[in-house]
Amino acid sequence: MRVLIFVVAFEAETTLEKVLARIPRSVFEHDAEVLVIDDSSQDRTFEVGFRSGLSRDYRTTVLYNPRNQGYGGNQKLGYQYAIRHGFDAVVLLHGDGQYAPESIPALLAPLIEGSADAVFGSRMLIPGVSRAGGMPLYKFVGNKILTFAQNTLLGSRLSEFHSGFRAYSVAALAKIPFGYNSNVFHFDTEIIIQLMLAGQRIVEVPIPTYYGDEICRVNGLKYAKDVVLTTIASRLHGLSIFYDRKFDVTGRTNTHYDLKLGYSSSHSMALDAVPAGSRVLDIGCGPGLFDEQLAMKGCRVTGVDQFPPARPDAFERFLVWDESGALPELDLRQYDFVLLLDIIEHLKAPEAFLEGLRQAAHSVERRPTFIITSGNVVFGIVRLQALLGNFNYGKRGILDLTHTRLYTFASLERLLDQCGFEVERLAGIPAPLPQALGLNAASRALVRLNQLLIRFSRGLFAYQIFVVASPRPSLDGLLEQSMKTARAKAAALSTTFDA
Repeated sequence: MRVLIFVVAFEAETTLEKVLARIPRSVFEHDAEVLVIDDSSQDRTFEVGFRSGLSRDYRTTVLYNPRNQGYGGNQKLGYQYAIRHGFDAVVLLHGDGQYAPESIPALLAPLIEGSADAVFGSRMLIPGVSRAGGMPLYKFVGNKILTFAQNTLLGSRLSEFHSGFRAYSVAALAKIPFGYNSNVFHFDTEIIIQLMLAGQRIVEVPIPTYYGDEICRVNGLKYAKDVVLTTIASRLHGLSIFYDRKFDVTGRTNTHYDLKLGYSSSHSMALDAVPAGSRVLDIGCGPGLFDEQLAMKGCRVTGVDQFPPARPDAFERFLVWDESGALPELDLRQYDFVLLLDIIEHLKAPEAFLEGLRQAAHSVERRPTFIITSGNVVFGIVRLQALLGNFNYGKRGILDLTHTRLYTFASLERLLDQCGFEVERLAGIPAPLPQALGLNAASRALVRLNQLLIRFSRGLFAYQIFVVASPRPSLDGLLEQSMKTARAKAAALSTTFDA
């Protein structure tokens, strides 16, 4: 295993050499290197590190930042060094002596065994150790409170979020966008959250606590505020209320929405609107989760989407369609219902798309009913964000990154009218709170409250728009009907005259 011992150093001329001397010899049984990055110190930190490296029998690299990068910024450089030079693991060690280098083998062990992707040294795993090691009471209490709040928000069970003694798999670091993180002290919190979002395995090991005469450069109140705000931001990102690129650990944009049933939602309203045994065309059907529900009602479903469905048994027929191209040739007279669930907002030219569908449903005698859903861009939370100067696109929700058009009730109704559709029903859909809070009594109660508020102001409180519409006959269709009716009347008159 190639191991990098990465020492962050700032104004550490009195402690750095002792820290380096305490690194256990067993570490160098691996292909190990020590990297010291002096973050623009004005004392002799670089010189001490350089001279210490010359006296050691292991590889030591000492770098110097000409401009101070901050605690988080300095870590970014060390991790990038580890990635660039092909290391397997990197240990973060502080040059001020606050953490015991003797514990490095314990941090590396789970990585070597392959049972972890990140290992955190914790001063809180063993009761009493942190206070016995000199941790001030106010720091102990603050650490406990912050860790409890973060575990509650993130659904995690770490004993401590705030230790700076850690070991990472370099492969795990390469999977997360740590370069977008803060350059200051809550970088450590952000990288934990990124690892959790990426599904990386985190293990804690106990470490001793030492507080000496090192200078604390952390503003405790600012640090606590930054940690709390960052943790909340990550939760809001997960709920698609707020988008933050640093928490977008997958980078995928073609994610499908989950099935929303068991409460008032776009899926439950659409499912209720389609009678059993109907013939259904679902455009933009996704993996087929919703269509399975239709099939259980005895509906015969034709699916249309750009990707093959994960649930092909839900469909009687499936057609591949790239949203940027023309729809496959369809005879809409074969269908009772056409579903456009959360698809209009993804189209670059929805006017031409809807007009094409209206033309395809040209039969005057038999035209399918259209069920359409779309996000309501003037939903209260979006309005509030705009008022605060934010208009954050995300991976899901109203401001989805893949959306090209945004609608209000009035603008969507106007679009349909201009494209030749008669709107028969226009309703508000409450926010999918059970997706965020779990499907339980509390979330259902909140959905019911949202429904009541929609009656008061659907523009302000509706999360989505639900539309039932029917295509008006085309001019050619009307002309054909007029000609056919005229011929029938003329024939009747001729019969009368003959009589």
